[in-house]
Amino acid sequence: MSKQLTKAEEQIMHVLWSLEEASVKEVIAQLPAPKPAYNTVSTIIRILETKEFVTHKAVGRGFVYYPIIEKETYSNQRLHKLMNGYFNGSFKSMVSFFVKENKMDVKELESILKEVNKK
Repeated sequence: MSKQLTKAEEQIMHVLWSLEEASVKEVIAQLPAPKPAYNTVSTIIRILETKEFVTHKAVGRGFVYYPIIEKETYSNQRLHKLMNGYFNGSFKSMVSFFVKENKMDVKELESILKEVNKK
């Protein structure tokens, strides 16, 4: 999967990942104000279907949409693209950058390492 999502598409995907499945109206209800038009959200969802991120099932006279790409899979792909594009593929360089930029202290790093070691 090397398809990239626009900001609007990602916003819709986050709603679908959160709800697991939803109609266009249910997606709109979860979006922040000002709410986009029904046709706008419907169009974005159809684009997501074309990109093979979402599919649908018929329910009554309408459709319910659900993600077919897991959030973790997409996040991992985007993270690798960021790492390759800005840090020459070096995970160590990327982590060092975030540690410096976010002024993390040793206790925070130790906490992160404990979480990683649990998994």
